[in-house]
Amino acid sequence: MDTETPSHPKWPHIFEALSRRDLDTAMKFNTDDAVDDFVAIGEFRGRLAIRRFFDELLAAFPDFVIAVDRIFGDDSAAVVQWHAAGTFSGGKFQGIEPTGKRVQIRGVDVMEFAEGRYVHNTIYYDGASFARQIACCRAPGREPRRQRCLGSTPRPACAAA
Repeated sequence: MDTETPSHPKWPHIFEALSRRDLDTAMKFNTDDAVDDFVAIGEFRGRLAIRRFFDELLAAFPDFVIAVDRIFGDDSAAVVQWHAAGTFSGGKFQGIEPTGKRVQIRGVDVMEFAEGRYVHNTIYYDGASFARQIACCRAPGREPRRQRCLGSTPRPACAAA
């Protein structure tokens, strides 16, 4: 595979590189002005911002793994169903201190491509479940954890997340 221009199909390579923690390779698959829109936490605009997000994610979850379950797509778009897991035992993530908790999530990426690279990716996953798993906020009926939760002000529950 040419190291400068990703080959078709490009979608599996992005996730394989991320699972290997190879962000240099993963970033070759997006444009300089690509957008990653994480519905649960916000948009990251541009290759540098996306790279910083994944640097932070991998530092916060040192054993992070992601695997593709299903892919549907063509040269212009792809829908990727995935599952990921990791332990929140490294650095801060989105301003939240590590809790040592294990997290397992499932999600879907809806990716748009132009000239062999992705230009926009909308990422869907259950942000409230993620927050509960990292012990950022409480599950119904449990004592609240008073900590900043995914970029918000401190709150006792995830009901509004």
